[in-house]
Formats: sequence, structure tokens, C-alpha cells
Amino acid sequence: MAHPVDVHVGKRIRQRRWLVGMTQQQLAESVGIKFQQIQKYETGANRVSASRLWDIAEALDVDVSFFFEGLNSASQDANTPQDMPQDLLGDKEAMDLVRSYYAIPENQRRRLFELARVLSDVA
Repeated sequence: MAHPVDVHVGKRIRQRRWLVGMTQQQLAESVGIKFQQIQKYETGANRVSASRLWDIAEALDVDVSFFFEGLNSASQDANTPQDMPQDLLGDKEAMDLVRSYYAIPENQRRRLFELARVLSDVA
């Protein structure tokens, strides 16, 4: 049985990899391992050592602390919409939306964000 921290770290690795548009193979090559090992890390089946997590963080251009963010707030709070997936990090559609959002030029992105905020207040 995978430890919940290992599962969380694996999900954060996958989330960041998706956001930067990197394949498992590309990440594996950049840290000097096989892509199957990345698969095992992302599912939490294998624990990531500290030195390997450091290498992964460098390859994905984040601080090591990124992989532990949100660990204590894994449960939904009262302000979360009911139809929002419990595991937003594991939802491919949500991650694709985030990646597309950040591909938009910043001034247009701000306008889109404000529009989404207004629409969600009306709903």
C-alpha cells in the first residue's frame, strides 16, 4: 500500500510535468532514469529519494517544496463547488485547461480570469 505522502508527491510531479508539456520519457532522460520509474513515482508505487526529487525539481524548474504544497489540505472545504473533482491535480481536463490558460498572453489572461470570476459569481 502506497503512503499518502508518496502518492501526493507523485501527483505533484505529474501535474508539473503536464503543465510544462513534458513527457515521462523526457523527464526520465533529464534525470537519468527510465520512464517506467517516472510512472512508478507518479502513482506513488515507488518512493522518490531526496536526491532524485531534487533532480526532478530542477528538470521541472520548481523548488522541491512544490511537491509538498497542499499536503495538509487534501480534503474539500466548504467553499469548493460540489461538481469540482476531489483530485484536481489528477484531472487531465483541468490540467489541460491550466496549461492552455498560461499559454495565453498575460493581458488577455487577466481579462479571461476576470470574465471567469464574474461568470462564476452569477452561476
